Amino acid sequence: MSISSDEVNFVVYRYLQESGFSHSAFTFAIESHISQSNIKGALIPPTALISIIQKGLQYVEAEVSINEDGTFIDDAVMPDVVQTRQQAYRDKLESQQAAAAAAADLKKNGETTANGEENGAHTIANNHTDRMEVDGDVEISPNKAVVLWGHESEVFICAWNSVSDLLALGSEDSTARIGNLSENSTSGSTQLVFRHCIGERGQDVPNNKDVTSLDWNSEGTLLTTDGNLASTLGQHKGNICIKWNKKRNFVLSAGVDKTTIIWDARTGDAKQQFPFHSAPALDVDWQSNNTFASRSTDMCIHICKLGQDRPIETFQGHMNEVNVTKWDPAGNLLASCSDDMTLKIWSMKQDNCVHDLQAHKEIYTIKWSPTGPRTNNQNGNLMLASASFDSTPVYSVAFSPDGWYLTSGSFDKCVHIWNTQTGALVHS
Repeated sequence: MSISSDEVNFVVYRYLQESGFSHSAFTFAIESHISQSNIKGALIPPTALISIIQKGLQYVEAEVSINEDGTFIDDAVMPDVVQTRQQAYRDKLESQQAAAAAAADLKKNGETTANGEENGAHTIANNHTDRMEVDGDVEISPNKAVVLWGHESEVFICAWNSVSDLLALGSEDSTARIGNLSENSTSGSTQLVFRHCIGERGQDVPNNKDVTSLDWNSEGTLLTTDGNLASTLGQHKGNICIKWNKKRNFVLSAGVDKTTIIWDARTGDAKQQFPFHSAPALDVDWQSNNTFASRSTDMCIHICKLGQDRPIETFQGHMNEVNVTKWDPAGNLLASCSDDMTLKIWSMKQDNCVHDLQAHKEIYTIKWSPTGPRTNNQNGNLMLASASFDSTPVYSVAFSPDGWYLTSGSFDKCVHIWNTQTGALVHS
């Protein structure tokens, strides 16, 4: 049995994706020419790299515990290993039993009072860490969940339509799908499937490119996907992110070729290419219909405007890769987060950041609340949520349309819903 260098590259690429290192995964995929390999990603199981390493260590462990004649060496590595594993198993069993007993006591005492009142939600929040240690299946009643089937490999991203109950999904199987959530889930929802293909010998075949970025236009009538953008619009050398402007006449893209491009959505022509970053451009966000912010691994944030041949503003101050930039709903403040464990808020009225918030872990993403000026909730307070790599990495956060609730998704396979007014955990 052997493994090729292409296969090694692919499992490393998959490990980076599964661990949330999306920027590193993109860069590694480009430099190692993942898209040119013949490996079928759908056949590679999750956590393949970890599994290979673990099996390799087990083989080495067994190898040093056997004599040349095949007899077992009792005093070699195995006794210590067995003792360690037995102790780890006992510790885990005791932890599970204690957590199960605590959960039973909570249920017996009727902690889940309605609407997350003080004796309910706060009690759950205080005991949340222990409860998450319980290793078991959580059954969700059918009337509270809709499952969309069809993808043949990992689903990387999803995006809600802003005007109807349509959910778009992007996957490693080189397809994007749109599911109609307003239909009866028991009869199976209708899905539109968009396959990203290339021409080969007169036939369309999958292009082996992941769909990792989706964006609806403001009217919910058009959807852009990144797996096919480079070949359709044809000017990027590998793209990472795509965004519609609110007027839906332009599409903005960022690429590993260190540039950002504004495209005419009607004709598909490139209106202007902005070659200002010195490293791959990782994300973009519109401020208005012709002005946007872009960020890169070069630690710079450029504010660019269609028709201008230089950035109209450049924000510098992060000491590591900038992960996300987001304008507030009014377009007055720009928030950015970084691996330097800071969250900074910028204003076009000054060069230095308005606020510099320090965290104790890398901040992965941020979201503004849909409240305040120029929103449907003008009287609501403007809030900014962040997700960081704390004890359990949190990869995504999202506000409800009214700003009253915040949802967070974590590496612990759980989704939590919080009340933004009280900070109480509402559902888990």
